[in-house]
Amino acid sequence: MTFLSERSKHAQNAIEVEDIVAEELVKEGRKVVSLNRGDPAKYLPTPKYIVDSYKKALDDGKTGYSKAEGLNELAVAIAGRYKRMHGLNLKREDIICTAGVSEALEFMNSAMVSSGDSAILFKPYYPPYMSHLRLNDGNVVLERYNESDGWNVHIDELRHSLSYLKKSNRLKKVKYMLMTNPNNPTGTVLRRKVLEEIVDLANEYGLFLISDEIYDEIVYNGARFTSVSELAEGMPHAILNGLAKDYDATGFRLGYMIVPEDDKRSLELKKKMVDYARVRISLNTPSQWAAVEAINNVKEHNRWVKSYVKEIEKRMNYAVDLLEENPYLQVVRPNGAYYIFPKIDLKLLGFKSDMQFVDTLLRKTGVQIVWGSAFGEPSHLRLVGLAPKEILEYALNRLNNFCRKNARN
Repeated sequence: MTFLSERSKHAQNAIEVEDIVAEELVKEGRKVVSLNRGDPAKYLPTPKYIVDSYKKALDDGKTGYSKAEGLNELAVAIAGRYKRMHGLNLKREDIICTAGVSEALEFMNSAMVSSGDSAILFKPYYPPYMSHLRLNDGNVVLERYNESDGWNVHIDELRHSLSYLKKSNRLKKVKYMLMTNPNNPTGTVLRRKVLEEIVDLANEYGLFLISDEIYDEIVYNGARFTSVSELAEGMPHAILNGLAKDYDATGFRLGYMIVPEDDKRSLELKKKMVDYARVRISLNTPSQWAAVEAINNVKEHNRWVKSYVKEIEKRMNYAVDLLEENPYLQVVRPNGAYYIFPKIDLKLLGFKSDMQFVDTLLRKTGVQIVWGSAFGEPSHLRLVGLAPKEILEYALNRLNNFCRKNARN
């Protein structure tokens, strides 16, 4: 009999696994460049007006517990954002604030998934999606983003899979279908037509659709973002979002889940999400007041985010240009978020797995990235393109040279 639970083995995040190795290398005096975490505040400072509003909340003594599901003022601000951007009319009870999207994932899986239930994820997926599902003894049904089509969804394949699930009587165990747009790890922004067809299929098969839209303003290279909220009116769905990426405030740990409809499933989920929020008592109160200012100060945000996204676009395209010089990588150029997800020819490089490649790369060159298997897509790598050009040049040249030295010509 073991002390730890069987499900606890799923409490892991491969994005940070190699941090231990990186820390040891730094202790040895080695230079390490970490391109593994999507943390914009590391290189692009959180806007001053948001930081100042956090300080003001402290100075004003706003340091006590808040309403478990979030300040009413914050819910009003979030509702205003979605009205401005997407024409959505939200009620207070449609919005549950959480400690980042991660806590929203924890709450929703705990609320919706019983042992033996399933969820549909598209691979490559963000690793915590799988962790939270497995931690609740849930099973996964994997669909695919198609690399040959710029990591969009092939609707015919999805339709065929859903039809099979229905015929085999497995569909009734599927609690939700979750996608990310813009995508982590591929950087893809789904085409509106594709998104419309996904929404139609979810409606046709009675699926509760969840869209993680945490990068919804970080879109570039001519792409246009469409929120599920614009397309899914009248059907059960939810949206995940937060302060971390669009407002460059990762450490504030402020996210939210929007459940706009009032069907039976939506009403049950909203009520239970609040129950889970009450179990953990309160969010960070100063962080919430900073979020109110961040979202409501539209003029300042629009001025700042335009410059922010322009800089991300420059850095991402520069990084892709460098990687395209590597004959052992195949790169799909991202048009959202700040991740690059190239396919690597492991056979020509003499590595047995993408995990072995990533670990050896770190130990030999000091460049830290993440293996694609962590996202459900072996023989791929995930890199973050947020660093300044000089750091990207240093790190990616070392990556490219490492590949050339290991190539089996």
